[in-house]
Amino acid sequence: MEFLATQDELRTIYKTPRPTDGSIRKELNFLDGHCRSFIGKSPFVLIGSSDGVGNADVTPKGDRPGFAAILDNNTIAIPDRPGNNRLDTLENILRNPSVGLLFLIPGMNETLRVNGDARITADAGLRERLAVDGKEPPSIIVVTVKAAYMHCAKVHALRLVEAGDLVRPRNAADARPDHPRPTGAGRKRRRDRPRTGRGLPEDLVVAFPDDSKFVRPFP
Repeated sequence: MEFLATQDELRTIYKTPRPTDGSIRKELNFLDGHCRSFIGKSPFVLIGSSDGVGNADVTPKGDRPGFAAILDNNTIAIPDRPGNNRLDTLENILRNPSVGLLFLIPGMNETLRVNGDARITADAGLRERLAVDGKEPPSIIVVTVKAAYMHCAKVHALRLVEAGDLVRPRNAADARPDHPRPTGAGRKRRRDRPRTGRGLPEDLVVAFPDDSKFVRPFP
């Protein structure tokens, strides 16, 4: 197996985008209204980081929708809730501040990419602001935005999370052979359950004042 080693070799099999192409024009160096709205409704972000000597890491962070605070058009604050204390991302940031963020909203095709430089703070005021149920995060990752890029739906062959997969396996009998799929009255009750949004039960969907909706993450 041969591998590509240069940019010229790579561009022999991929087109070079033009400055007028949408994929180039829609990259921003700040957070516009669409980016801010997306982050405000996202319960989940992936943080890509590296220690600067070739060791990379991707860490998931999540909480209630809007858990990542937008401090201004160029700054995002991501609380670091107590976890396994590996501190992979935090230690990488101390060595190399460059990070890549991928914000997701379950059930939506679109994703938001953000690249920037990160720092770590234990600022008392910010920790108090990002507290949940009275519990403050030990630290907060503060990212200065260098590039923001909204991925449209056509980038993804399938929805990131299929509606049915959030509710139950497509075939419960396949997932749990010892628990056959319900039939008769039990099945009818499930089918008649009120639904909204993308075919999801109402208790999995949160509606916003602008009539947009997203899937409520499981507790």
